[in-house]
Amino acid sequence: MNSDVELNGLPAAARAASIPVRFRILGLLFVLSFVNYFLRNNLSVALPAIKQEFHFSNEEIGWILGSFNFAYALFNIPGGVFGDVFGSRRALTIIAVSWGVLTAFTGFLPGLMAASAGGALIAFMIVRFLMGIANAPMFPVAAGTFANWFPPARWALPNAVLSSGLTLGQAALGPIVTLLIVQYGWRESFYILAPVGLIAGAWWWWYGRDTPAEHRAVSREELELINAGRTAPEVIAPGVSGWRKVIVHRDVLLLSAAYFCDNYVFYIFSQWLFTYLVEERGFALLESGFLYALPFIVGAVLAAVGGGVCDALCKRIGPRWGCRLPAVVGLGLVAILLLAGAQSPHAYVAVALLSLCFGFTQFIEGPFWAATTYVAGPHTASATGVLNTGGNIAGFLAPVVGIMLDHFGWLPTLASGSVFAVVGAILWLFVRVQGD
Repeated sequence: MNSDVELNGLPAAARAASIPVRFRILGLLFVLSFVNYFLRNNLSVALPAIKQEFHFSNEEIGWILGSFNFAYALFNIPGGVFGDVFGSRRALTIIAVSWGVLTAFTGFLPGLMAASAGGALIAFMIVRFLMGIANAPMFPVAAGTFANWFPPARWALPNAVLSSGLTLGQAALGPIVTLLIVQYGWRESFYILAPVGLIAGAWWWWYGRDTPAEHRAVSREELELINAGRTAPEVIAPGVSGWRKVIVHRDVLLLSAAYFCDNYVFYIFSQWLFTYLVEERGFALLESGFLYALPFIVGAVLAAVGGGVCDALCKRIGPRWGCRLPAVVGLGLVAILLLAGAQSPHAYVAVALLSLCFGFTQFIEGPFWAATTYVAGPHTASATGVLNTGGNIAGFLAPVVGIMLDHFGWLPTLASGSVFAVVGAILWLFVRVQGD
């Protein structure tokens, strides 16, 4: 094929004036991130209907949620290595198709074992465990893709844009899944949404590539821009064994521990917010569906802002404080806003404060993933697999959160998130980001 012709048939002159291919890759990964969260967390909106049908307690719901969280955390490191070994094109295609298949299973598998509530509980736990495995590689593989496709010191923004995609996917759950449940039922909502994963996987396979050099649409100028100043960190020797070294690297582990603290708050929002709005704040089902979207819309905006701020600070004052400063400030605001929202006597004021709280959990996504990329270099997928494992071990506490809700109520449960946020901010002070 003529090198002057792009995939869509545009000549080189037209290609030069079009959107750079790296931003098209980012746009496509944004869509995958949206679909990922839309399909993985639609269960959270269906929980009130599922609880009513099967008479599950909050503790039992916690075990259903925790089965996903356990598998997701357990398979993040293997998922990152999977991306390093097989490349993002194959890895992301396989897992996106799996999301669609398992979403359909969520609708009908519990019905096959519904002779007792215990049978239905086991069915939910099995399918959610499998969904956790299928979701685990997504963000480590995407981070590795950004490390290949974007120039050094410009990694926070694309990772933050990916966080905007996931939060918008979460936001869309409220109104869309609620309407589907009201119109057709909770099972049918899963059947209707399942093909989205198949379409997303096929789209990525068609356009995505592991590296810029493999993509026919990338110009020589763009390739030179991407590779300018690219060097591997000295602390991590390149080669096949590099991923083994990076997964036990001091700063990767510190970042993972801080991410655990941040994600404790994230999981409260992503898995319990809809139930909180219905049971604690007394909103009607449809109203809850629309209010549920607000924190995630705020999160999408602040994620992009945080990524831009982090990249700008990294250029101005260096990666160590460029990543550290927004992370520490963001976690401090998370702690304050979460406690203020939980204590507010006014339901709509509480929603506003909690929306800002969640927004700042996303504001610091870019610093977390960019810092790990600075540390890991060519082994970013493996290192961010460790990061995401540490962060999502927080999901193991879903049964504990359910027990806390049953025995202590919402205020102490939400207040516990403020404690974790403060600990996360302290841990960031000990992280030494490469590149200063």
